[in-house]
Amino acid sequence: MNRRIFALAVSIIAGLMSCKQSSHFDPEDGLNSISGASISQCIKTFSSDEFEGRRPFTQGEKKSLAFLEEQFNVLTLEPGNGDSYLQEVPMVEITPTADTIMNITGIKNSVELTGFEDYVLWTERPDSLVSWKDEELVFAGFGIVAPEYNWDDYKDLDVKGKVVMVLVNDPGFGGGDAKFFKGDTMTYYGRWTYKFEEAARQGAKGCLVIHNTVSAGYGFWVVQNNWNAPHLYLNSRSNPVTVCEAIGWTSMPAAEKLFNAAGLDFNTLQLQARTPGFKGLALDLTLTTNLHVKSVYNTTYNAVAKITGAEKPEEYIIYSAHWDHLGIGTSDDAGDSIYNGAIDNAGGVATVLEIAKAFKSMKNKTRRTIVFLFVTAEEQGLWGSAFYAQNPIYPISKTLANINVDFANVAGKMKDITVIGIGQSTLEDDLKEAAARQGRYLAPDPTPEAGLYFRSDHFNFAKVGIPALFVEGGIDHAEQGKEYGLQQNEDYNNNRYHQPDDEFDADHWDLYGVVEDASLLFQLGKQLSFAVNWPEWKTGSEFKSIRERGE
Repeated sequence: MNRRIFALAVSIIAGLMSCKQSSHFDPEDGLNSISGASISQCIKTFSSDEFEGRRPFTQGEKKSLAFLEEQFNVLTLEPGNGDSYLQEVPMVEITPTADTIMNITGIKNSVELTGFEDYVLWTERPDSLVSWKDEELVFAGFGIVAPEYNWDDYKDLDVKGKVVMVLVNDPGFGGGDAKFFKGDTMTYYGRWTYKFEEAARQGAKGCLVIHNTVSAGYGFWVVQNNWNAPHLYLNSRSNPVTVCEAIGWTSMPAAEKLFNAAGLDFNTLQLQARTPGFKGLALDLTLTTNLHVKSVYNTTYNAVAKITGAEKPEEYIIYSAHWDHLGIGTSDDAGDSIYNGAIDNAGGVATVLEIAKAFKSMKNKTRRTIVFLFVTAEEQGLWGSAFYAQNPIYPISKTLANINVDFANVAGKMKDITVIGIGQSTLEDDLKEAAARQGRYLAPDPTPEAGLYFRSDHFNFAKVGIPALFVEGGIDHAEQGKEYGLQQNEDYNNNRYHQPDDEFDADHWDLYGVVEDASLLFQLGKQLSFAVNWPEWKTGSEFKSIRERGE
């Protein structure tokens, strides 16, 4: 080979390698600082009864924010919002008091539904009273308008001023066709939040989602936590949004009784609703019930700290975890009413704080600024991250990535790492590289029907175009295999998720997985902090065009 050509080839190869990673990147730098004992103590403290379930607008919030600021100071992290560790999030707390009975009246039959047992109703409006008397009920299938799938459940259906009933999830679930609404992987059209939004756009007075444990991904007890409970929303007084008068859920048995009163078979209709061209219909039933409302305007807070980069301080990588949980609510059979949220999400908070400690211990300072964002009101609708995305402290256009931590793997060492919404961005390629150093592989979400990609704070970063990654600890247990890992997931979802039993449990937890995940996500952020190229959305991602337009 000609010497000049050889030199050029070497130069090109070296250039390509330097595009991927700066020479300052050291895989071992900072890694030894990550400690299982430290993570364990943080989870134990932050999920203790002293924090009263960490609900915004309570003493639990004040204690949570004080704890985070204390940890920031111990780690000598810089304030992330000017000279403050806090970002104000103006909100309204809306507390409904629903009638204990909902009367459904038909031409021939009537049904009396019982609050909490059969239905849960609330409102996003701060009005003092929602009074429904003889409101018409309409069934709109899945309540979806999706032009890209040539699907419109509201076509030629009059729902203005009426109460619409819709099915949970989307028509692709359970159909065996991965190309039809992404098959068993829930699209955003399947999320209950979308269904309420679309019903409002269609002019409906109200919207009731019909619950199904399999297609929802959780039991009706999760919905029942909303019974006459305070709900938090962003304060929109200066920028009003269109919402239904009231929204909520019915249980499947209640829906079956209701459809029977209309002389219809619910199971037949829900199957028909999965077919293209399905036409919704008026149920010839009317609904009567009331909802008294108390509204309190207040301010909650995101907590934010940072480590300024040495070479590109104006470019940012954001780690996020939500600090809030459900507070004090309905007692369980043992009389426990504090929803401690140990795994969800004291585990995530502890993980991000441990990652911050690792960055602070590094010998080589990162090129870019690392931000540690602990958001509020995730459990009430991802509101803290939504507010940050709408009011960013750091420019969206200068933010490379978001790495979100929600839940902690307490089942032990895993061979895999679960990527929620796999196939979205090149962050997954970087993660694969870091995981390989741990001897692990990337795996898709084992429960794609649950729509987890739309149920945590990374989603609000994705919506503004920032490549966002959400992972869980995996299911392929290093010693006991996948079946055991799945059983652990199911046990948590069935018995502890959003229940008082989500408590610190040193006797049964194996925190090796939490340590390994913290190390992995630290390595990922460290790679990004030294890399030359930015992560990108992959072709086919619905968020790619947002980033490219610079919105």
